[in-house]
Amino acid sequence: MAKLQGFDFWRKTLQEARFVVAPMVDQSELAWRLLSRRHGAQLCYTPMLHAQVFVRDANYRRENLYSEVCEEDRPLITQFCANDPEVFVQAALLAQDHCDAVDLNLGCPQMIAKRGHYGVFLQDEWELLERMVRLANEKLSVPVTCKIRVFEDVEKTVRYAQMLEKAGCQLLTVHGRTKEQKGALTGIASWEHIRAVRKAVNIPVFANGNIQHLSDVERCIQETGVQGVMSAEGNLHNPALFEGRSPPVWEMAEEYLEVVRHHPPCSLSYVRAHLFKLWHHTLHIHQDLREELAKVKTLEALADVSRQLKQRCQEVIAAGNGVEDKDGGLPFPHWICQPYVRPVPKPSVGNGACPPVEVKRPVCQKRVLEDLDVAAETLSKNKQKKRSRNPQKNFCPDQKPKYLKCEQCGNPKGNKCVFNLCRGCCKKKAFKEVADCPSHGLRFKTKADKRKAEEQEHTKKTDSLQDSDPKMDMQHQGPTLSPGPDSESRARL
Repeated sequence: MAKLQGFDFWRKTLQEARFVVAPMVDQSELAWRLLSRRHGAQLCYTPMLHAQVFVRDANYRRENLYSEVCEEDRPLITQFCANDPEVFVQAALLAQDHCDAVDLNLGCPQMIAKRGHYGVFLQDEWELLERMVRLANEKLSVPVTCKIRVFEDVEKTVRYAQMLEKAGCQLLTVHGRTKEQKGALTGIASWEHIRAVRKAVNIPVFANGNIQHLSDVERCIQETGVQGVMSAEGNLHNPALFEGRSPPVWEMAEEYLEVVRHHPPCSLSYVRAHLFKLWHHTLHIHQDLREELAKVKTLEALADVSRQLKQRCQEVIAAGNGVEDKDGGLPFPHWICQPYVRPVPKPSVGNGACPPVEVKRPVCQKRVLEDLDVAAETLSKNKQKKRSRNPQKNFCPDQKPKYLKCEQCGNPKGNKCVFNLCRGCCKKKAFKEVADCPSHGLRFKTKADKRKAEEQEHTKKTDSLQDSDPKMDMQHQGPTLSPGPDSESRARL
């Protein structure tokens, strides 16, 4: 059967999906995808998978894709991050029988993507991206898709999208933010960029950004002309977003925990993270249960904390506060599923090596990294914790250590590795060469020498026992014949 392309792929395989759950690291696992599908999602992506690890590690493949195969979980697109055409294709070939398409992540803006040289940090390497997409399109039996972020310049963004389409991309997801728009200064996504891309290409386009309610979905489709709309953070805070509902948090939490129990295994860290997102607004009020939710170590204990939060909310409702209780300027009471809107950050007042950056347009906002002299209230909570542990902590990127790359895979290498490799590549090489690497705690040579010494010691003991025990020698020599009368007479002579 010929591979479907472009709009045929969207219509027949993806069944004209309009409501899409985004690929989210450690968050769009099977249980969450199934919950989202129950409440209106028509297409889901796996969490981003590392192509090189997927190729070399059978356990990683099983835990992150193979063990999550489920008939209810279709259509499904598997997303990879990669920076090597051959590795990307190898990973995609291993995954193609378990999904409906393979997506190349060109939108992750996080520091780990910068260190590993993937995601949005490849968006200026057009020749490399063209080779990756072209090779995947030639080799795979399923379509290849891409998820990108925009450039500040609309025309450059359009040329970027057209290049990927020409290389063989069959569906494009456009996140209307630049790579600098992340964290506290995420800002507003540009639907203007998305609309321009949609007009310029002849493949389906999904929009990503600014989706908090079902009304945003309809408005985005109307204003940009895209085929579908993808939600990430909005979906995490309200899985019923695509139904146009804002149910009580405990309803979604209880249903999610039920799905987790029926589709094991599910990492406890994933479940905890989802409960933190769902109960986000309520946990700001009940700090004691916030701490308890962070500490417990079993699924039932997490469910118990969720039940306690439900009970407290229902007590408030019974007391008569009901819908009038809108804490912190929220549009609904805190126990109702609703989006989280990041507060506008205070302008940084820097007087050191990292001066504040003036921003004229929200589309190209760049997150300001504070230096040592910035007031504590301008730091994120995570940075404030680090500052409390280490008062001399410096957040200026120019003064942070530069990470050297592994000679084989490009990931950060171990500083004292004897092979100048990352831990994964070092382990493979040390095992093959029977060598040690103290930096990574690998002791293949030491263990081999120890086993050899034990074998030699065992052999020596066996030999010494044989020499000292004549009965053992007799047993080894076999039975002896009793002397006859002729031998006795010869002995007398």
